Amino acid sequence: MKPCQSRRAFTLVELLVVIAIIGVLVGMLLPAVQSARESARRMSCSNNLRQFGLAMLNYESGRAHFPPTDAPSIRPTPGLGWSLHARLLPYAEERTLSDRFDFKQAAFTGAWGSQQPAPAFASLFATVVPMFLCPSDLGPALNMANGATYAGNNYMVSFGSAGARGKFWDFSNPTDGIVYENSKVRFRNITDGGSKTVIASEAVRSIAAVSDPVTFPVGVPPRQPYQYTLNGSTGWTSGPPLALNANPNPTDADVDAVLANWKSLTSWRGATSASMRGRGVAWAATTAGNSLTNGFLPPNSPIPDFVVHWSGFFGPKSWHPGGANVLFADGHVAFLTEGTDATVSRGLHSINGGETVSHE
Repeated sequence: MKPCQSRRAFTLVELLVVIAIIGVLVGMLLPAVQSARESARRMSCSNNLRQFGLAMLNYESGRAHFPPTDAPSIRPTPGLGWSLHARLLPYAEERTLSDRFDFKQAAFTGAWGSQQPAPAFASLFATVVPMFLCPSDLGPALNMANGATYAGNNYMVSFGSAGARGKFWDFSNPTDGIVYENSKVRFRNITDGGSKTVIASEAVRSIAAVSDPVTFPVGVPPRQPYQYTLNGSTGWTSGPPLALNANPNPTDADVDAVLANWKSLTSWRGATSASMRGRGVAWAATTAGNSLTNGFLPPNSPIPDFVVHWSGFFGPKSWHPGGANVLFADGHVAFLTEGTDATVSRGLHSINGGETVSHE
């Protein structure tokens, strides 16, 4: 009889080595997979913004001007409170939704801290429009404030540079952007050139906080990208006109100095802000935080979106590493990097400043 041959098996050491090798390979593969997924999300986001731009251009072509934004319904002399996004719906393949709005009626009822959608439109305000959302944004698409549900928005239209020249931070008056309250800006007014003028950009949507406003310790802000807006009203007189306290004729440097002190402020607002001062909380609301932006801050600036009463100082912000997508007036979308100088960002957002700047 032949002797029995012993079966060879893996030793514990060999198994551990194999497991370790597999772990290293998985560790090397996951970042590549995540990077590929983010690349796909960024491309989808860019496409959404491009479609948004086509809707803007089609509106301008059909109406002979870009869509305006209404004055808020909570002013002493109230406006109707509709955002330009709401007016843009028929040109964004959302005519069925648009036909259910009545832009001759006020969008909201109630005072500043207790406003709610008009009952006839409440369910419409809660309708998610996929084209208005960036898939890289981790914030919820729906949020509640004052008992009402709102659908969010990532794509903000620029009311200009927000520069001190002309006090363009006050969009209740004409600015150097393509939109301000009750504006009728035409493409031909973009004298800086369509390929050199940013008319819209990404923003990071706000999330709900335990309380709203919520307090973060001095010098310890929430992590970036900020999912809250900074309550920057201190130092400013409400309006219109909106003005810097004790400085009737500030320069850009004076405003920069105020914003540079942002870490000393502790009050932040989120998606449940009763005064609708979160960022991108409701695409249908006319407040600056929900539908408007400017280029005073460069992309993904460490300075958060600085909300001042009904206006503010903003910049392109996103979840994409390294920068944010921006839409130019000729319809093309570009990725504006975090290294962009603030002066360049402001020049790109101005439609008629005569600046010779480019995103390249």
